[in-house]
Parts: sequence; C-alpha cells; structure tokens
Amino acid sequence: MMMKMTDHTLRKFDTELEQIRRGVLQMGGLVEAQVTKALEGLRSGDVSLLETVIQGDKAVNLAQIQIDDSCSHIIARQQPAAGDLRLVLSAIKAASDLERIGDEAKKIAKASRRLHQSETKFMPRVGLSQATDTAVEMLRSALDAFARANADNLEEIRRKDAEVDSVFKGIMRQLITYMMEDPRTISNSLEMLFIAKSIERIGDHAMNIAEHVVYVAHGQDVRFEKSQAAGNDKA
Repeated sequence: MMMKMTDHTLRKFDTELEQIRRGVLQMGGLVEAQVTKALEGLRSGDVSLLETVIQGDKAVNLAQIQIDDSCSHIIARQQPAAGDLRLVLSAIKAASDLERIGDEAKKIAKASRRLHQSETKFMPRVGLSQATDTAVEMLRSALDAFARANADNLEEIRRKDAEVDSVFKGIMRQLITYMMEDPRTISNSLEMLFIAKSIERIGDHAMNIAEHVVYVAHGQDVRFEKSQAAGNDKA
C-alpha cells in the first residue's frame, strides 16, 4: 500500500512539473502574439489592434501569477530537489521575463497609438524590420529551448542579441539626426525611439530565458558571464 501511495505521489509530482512547463510555454505563446500584434499595429496604423494589445496585457499578468502560484505550491508540498527544483525556479524567472516582454509589447502599442493619432504626420523612417524580426526569432528560440530543456542554441541567441543591440544604436543615431535637423520631428522621433528601445529589451529578456535553460539543463548560472568577460577585457 505504501509503495502505491509513493508511486501515485511521484506521478502527481511529474504531472505538476509538466503543467508548470506547459504553463510557461503557453504564456510564451500569448506574449509572442502580443508582440506580433503590437508591431503589426505600428506598421498598419490599426488603432483597434493596438487597443487589443493594451487590454491583453492583463492576461499576461494573470498567466504569471498562475505560474508563480503553481511553483510556490509545488515547492511547499513536494520540496523538489536537484533538476526538478532548478526547473521550478527557472519557470518563475522565465515567467518574470515573459511578463516584462508583455510590458514592452504594451509600451510599443501605446507609443504606436500616439504616433498614428498625432497631429504631426511625420513618421520617422528607420529600419525597425530587421530588429523586430530578430527579436521575435530570439523569443521563439528561447521558448523552444525551454520546452526541450536544451541550451545548445544559447550562443546563437546571444549573437542575435548583439545584432539587435547594434541595430538599435543605428536607429538611435538616425533619430537624433532627424531631431537635430528639424525640431518639428522631435515628438514622433522620440516615440519611435521608445519603440526601438522596447524591441531591444524584448531581445534582452529572450536571452535571459535562454540562459535560464542552461541552469535547468546543467545547474550553471551563466547570466553574468558576458558582463564579467567584458570587465576582464577592460582590466
């Protein structure tokens, strides 16, 4: 009888772990849709679509609360160890990064709404497409890595993050030039700068999720490797 109870408990534990993993992936899908719709609204000027993104942020926040609650309960009841504990802790961190990506999608939607409703018709022409496509690719790759608990694509995601950072710096220089040449462009150029910064931050959070997967798979915290290496180079 005792063995059966133990088997039942283990099966229940495995089911709860899988539900947590699935919850993170479902939240990831929701957040990816938020980002995609926000960027489509920016391109098309569809204000109703932008409003959908703004209102949809509530669902993203609720998803994080549910994941945090599930993780808290499984830690309290099951006291997971080793790899299982790393998965639970990484799920909490990944959900936090996804919530922040949702926040950035909401910021993009709000800035886009202001742009398209502005009395000034000037729309800064900057190369956002490359950065947006790359940031969304990073998010998908990071979620795929989380689903498989396989961190083999981390360096590829880091390389793409460097690309997004580089494009953002180029966009920032371009927008500064617009504003210096014609003060009438300042308001809308700043809105576009906020949007570009949000895209850059989406890439950062996607990279964070990929780094959490390294912790799940290998028990290794690699979040600060790059910054530490940069510090050593300067020394």
